[in-house]
Parts: sequence; C-alpha cells; structure tokens
Amino acid sequence: MLAISVAVSHQRFHRSLLQGLALTYISFIVLLPLGVIFLEATKSSWTELWQVITAPPAVAAYKLCFSAALLAASINSVFGVILAWILVRYEFPGKRLADGLVDLPFAMPAVVAGIALLSLYGSGGVIGQYLDPGTFLGESLRLLGIEQVNLTSSVIGVVFAKVFVTLPFVVRTVQPVLMGIEPEIEEAAHILGANSWQTFWRVIFPQILPATITGFTLAFARAIGEYGVVLIISGNIPYETMITSVYIYRRLEQYDYSGATAVAIVLLMISMVILICTNLLQLWSRRYEA
Repeated sequence: MLAISVAVSHQRFHRSLLQGLALTYISFIVLLPLGVIFLEATKSSWTELWQVITAPPAVAAYKLCFSAALLAASINSVFGVILAWILVRYEFPGKRLADGLVDLPFAMPAVVAGIALLSLYGSGGVIGQYLDPGTFLGESLRLLGIEQVNLTSSVIGVVFAKVFVTLPFVVRTVQPVLMGIEPEIEEAAHILGANSWQTFWRVIFPQILPATITGFTLAFARAIGEYGVVLIISGNIPYETMITSVYIYRRLEQYDYSGATAVAIVLLMISMVILICTNLLQLWSRRYEA
C-alpha cells in the first residue's frame, strides 16, 4: 500500500509540474504580451483612444480589411471543398505533389509570396502585362470604359493576397471528414435513386458542413491578421488599399504607440470573438458527429 501511495504521489507531482510549466509557457508567450498591449493603451484617455479608433483612415482600413477577409474566406470555402473532394476521391498523376502544395502558403515566407504575386499580376508581370494599356485586352477594356486594370495596387490585390495565405485552412479541415465518409453511404444513396448532386447536397454536405464552417472561421481570422503579402502587393494607399495591420505599422513609424495600440486592441478583440466562435463550432461539430 505504501508503494502504491508513493507512486500516486509521484504521478500527481509530475502532472502538477507539467501543468505548471505549460501555464508558465503560455503566460510568457501569450498572456504577458497581451497584458502589455492593454497596459500601453491605459497611457491615453478613453477619449483619445476613441478618436484614434474611429478616425476616418482607421475606419476605411477596417472596412477593407474585414470585407477582403470575408471575401477571401468565402472563396476558399468554395474552392477548398472542391479541392479537398478531388484530393480524397480521385487518383491522378501528381496527386501527392498537389496535396503538398496546399500547405505551401504556410511554409513560404511572406516576402517571397508577395514578390511572386507582384511578378505575376503586377503591371508588366506575366499576367498583368496583357492588361496594360496598348494591349488587346487593355484596349478592349478601355472601349468598355475601363481605362486601366491594376491587379496589384488595388482591392483585387488585397483579396488575392488574402486568398493565397488562407488556402490551406478549409482544405485541411474538410479533407479528414471526407476521408472518414464510407463510400457505401454514397452507393446506398445512388441505389435509392439519388443522382450525384442530390447525393452530395443531402448526404455528403451535411457531414462536411461543420468542418467547412470551422475552416471558414480560421481562414477569416488568418486573413484579418495578414500583413506581409498585402504590404508588398496592395500599394498601401490610404482610404483605398491600406488594411488595418499596415495602418498600425504606419502609426508605429510615426512613433504613435498609443494610437497603434488602440487600433491593435480592436483587432485583438475581434480575434478573441472569432476564437470563441471557432471553439463553439468545434464543440457543435463533435456533438453533430456523435
């Protein structure tokens, strides 16, 4: 009995030690920096903070940041499901390569990604050169009243950047769910008279919907916080193509630490709301699967 009691005590000690180390690590990595942000904000009055948060350039940056993030997450939700379906259900040459390329936005440095997109879609780029004035497409668009098409220093460039960095989220959340769906379920639906579309919408889609929503929220959160790729490709024009993260950096360049902190707190609070929604969606997904 004494040996058992000592063993239990050792287990409790090791568990408490590991829990303490984990909490300490999280505190230094996450909680302490967040606390410093709020501490920095207290150096200014609420009136000053509110004026910074609701300044016209900041409001314009919010609108562009959230609308572009919403559009990018929606695009990747649709094409992410399609891509996940292809990778799970079909065999084709280069499938492993295609599956690995999905994770490339995670590994690629933001500067490299920004330069790649700029070289592709920018004026004189591989694709952008065909839209320059004087080209066939450029002249055709001019006849339609569109004088110049710029795929980089525009809202389109911001959306392109956010779509690129959020590509893996929906694919990687939906893919395991599709792999877990047994083919016999689809065969039973076909035997009962359902066509391919009816089988997908009534049998497959309800099962992947929780994962799709989770991937959407993760992609949306990632798109809101994107900085590096957008900084290079968007042109960072105030009131037009400047997103919130770039606006914060510009405030820091002007040594306005309180103003930058105030706007950063807005993004932080929205990120916390998205995190709570994601956890609730995951809980709902587990209950749905059960």
